[in-house]
Amino acid sequence: MSIDVKVGDWAMQRTNAQAIRYEVFVVEQKVPLEMEWDDMDPLCIHAVAYGAGGEAIGTGRLLPDGHIGRMAVMRGMRGQGVGGALLESLMNEARKRGDTAVILNAQTQAESFYRRFGFMREGEEFMEAGIPHIAMRYDFP
Repeated sequence: MSIDVKVGDWAMQRTNAQAIRYEVFVVEQKVPLEMEWDDMDPLCIHAVAYGAGGEAIGTGRLLPDGHIGRMAVMRGMRGQGVGGALLESLMNEARKRGDTAVILNAQTQAESFYRRFGFMREGEEFMEAGIPHIAMRYDFP
């Protein structure tokens, strides 16, 4: 499958990133709408993945503090490398800007996905938006 990841600011990525996050988090996972949108989006670097037909199929963001978040892939596109392409793009952006590590709060069911990219679990499981999560970290070599 051909995946094209574009990285940019919120003004550039908002339309597609919001649509994906709404579908995955609010509709599918029942995250309350007011918990999905925050004041951090304009300060983040956003990545949006596009399929072969140019359709937006996944998104994620990198916060100024090195936190990767809001990773979401449309239901029919999961398991095809979209999440990995997004994660690698955001990790590259963090590395380029001089971050020494990236951190994220992974939904517990996604822990093995992040482990494949070298992330290590930190601390105990916790609840966020009614979904079990764990903190994970990757230190750049």
